[in-house]
Amino acid sequence: MTPKALKSLIAPFQEAAANGAASDVRAALDAAMSSAAVVHLCHPFGDVTGPSGLWSAALGPLFDALPDLERREMIVLAGTTPEGQDWIGCCGNYMGTFVRPFLDIPPTGHLVHMRYHEFFRIENGQIVEMQAIWDLPELMMQARAWPLAPQLGAYLCTPAPMTQDGLTAGGDGQATMDHVLAMLTAMVRHPSQGGPEVMELERFWHPRFNWYGPAGIGTSRGISGFRNWHQIPFLRAMPDRALDPSGLTSHWVAEGAYVCETGWPNMRQTLSEGGWLGLPATGKTVLLRSLDFWRMDGGLIRENWVLVDLLDAMAQQGLDALARMREVNKARPGYHPDTGKALT
Repeated sequence: MTPKALKSLIAPFQEAAANGAASDVRAALDAAMSSAAVVHLCHPFGDVTGPSGLWSAALGPLFDALPDLERREMIVLAGTTPEGQDWIGCCGNYMGTFVRPFLDIPPTGHLVHMRYHEFFRIENGQIVEMQAIWDLPELMMQARAWPLAPQLGAYLCTPAPMTQDGLTAGGDGQATMDHVLAMLTAMVRHPSQGGPEVMELERFWHPRFNWYGPAGIGTSRGISGFRNWHQIPFLRAMPDRALDPSGLTSHWVAEGAYVCETGWPNMRQTLSEGGWLGLPATGKTVLLRSLDFWRMDGGLIRENWVLVDLLDAMAQQGLDALARMREVNKARPGYHPDTGKALT
């Protein structure tokens, strides 16, 4: 299918989620998604089946907590991967008034934002697979309920592309995909094949590039910001990274100056040293789910939107961030003094 035809399949759902009531969104979701669809959701939701599973596990409770919930798309890309699969990638922010607890995260009573990266695989005109990361730590931080180490990068509501064309991207994106894949190939040469110079960052990245990382890592500016606030602690803790290691697969779609990638998971590394996210060295393998978008400008990467399922990565190392938040909740009015769970 063409990118335009693919995007048209989820347009009614997008419209309902941007402007409609919960019942409208549920109806549009039922129409767009196969009842047998495989739905991969970030921690703690897990894997569910079809629109009913997605609604019961995640979207329904989110609407209950934010009754005026709206979906604000920033980037939508679609196309056929090199392997012949049809995918749609969406990047945006869920926004609404946080009036009731969500996953026991305390409501703020104010407008909140939570970035999402959601990918949909299409067969026979319906969604048959979904991979989604919601930036739950971003919501926890706004509720003053983040119970772990402060992030090193900046905290902000992630913006749309500087060019404001993320919803109208089109055209041949092969050059964009080739550039990003070459960048990733060069990047994984360090540290096993040499110092930072072997990554050739200046050859691939714009001097003023923004790297929009997940809450818990944060946003950085330029090569020095990227290295200081993300790359150095990441690689110091897990130096054995690789591009799509054995048994893991990524799916790539590109349109014009944009490219996106999804994999569930798409990285396998070992937490051999401490410091990343405040975690100690465990010596354990960690499988990382990362759903990413890039925008090129003048032949260089100018913006990169990255979401990693950090809560799942922490859980693999024996740390339950939501459970630790509930320990803090025990002192909050409206929460059970023994369990830290919301009473209403």
